[in-house]
Amino acid sequence: MRLKICGATRTADIALLADGGADLVGLWCGVPGGHADLPADRLGSLAGAVSASGMTPVLVTFLSSSAAVVDLAAAAGVEWVQLHGYQQPGTARALKAAGLTVVKVLHVRDGRCLETPLIGAYERAGVDLFLLDAVGTDGALGSTGQSLDPAVVLEVAEAVTRPFLLAGGLRADSAGEFRAVSGHPRFAGIDVDSGSRGTDGRFDRDRIALLRREWTDRAVAG
Repeated sequence: MRLKICGATRTADIALLADGGADLVGLWCGVPGGHADLPADRLGSLAGAVSASGMTPVLVTFLSSSAAVVDLAAAAGVEWVQLHGYQQPGTARALKAAGLTVVKVLHVRDGRCLETPLIGAYERAGVDLFLLDAVGTDGALGSTGQSLDPAVVLEVAEAVTRPFLLAGGLRADSAGEFRAVSGHPRFAGIDVDSGSRGTDGRFDRDRIALLRREWTDRAVAG
């Protein structure tokens, strides 16, 4: 079970995330208005710190230009890219041609996956993993803190043939609610932002370690 923590912005975050048991670290760049959006030069320095700590940096972006994303990833030394907007399958295909690992977010709103008609095209384009996340009530994407219905997650899981990560307001105590999801053969792990932070809004090592423990135990039991 992979634990992805999203929204790191400080070098001090990196050691804490590693100590808490994170595997993947989401670094935002090209996320206009995002609370953790980074300038390109800062992306590179943090990505290097993530890699040096034994974790994998993931560029999280809304950019739709494949050339811009490839250039950004290359400059930062990042090999994983998460397409968090409504990018088309052709963008994923171009990133795969550049040798990148591609995570494509599938957005769920009102109990329906908005990208269902495109899942086959994304898979043919070479997407490596999907990430299931909730759309905010105002249409916002990413770190909305809104949870998904486990039954809807299982429906989407049956529609894909690639592994998937689960996001959407997850906490350590959400693991029991999603036991059937974590037991699914294509379940690859979770992606957490707000649930990994303390009341001060900073990452909390103990919360991250608890996420790791609770979700790993449920996945193993499943």
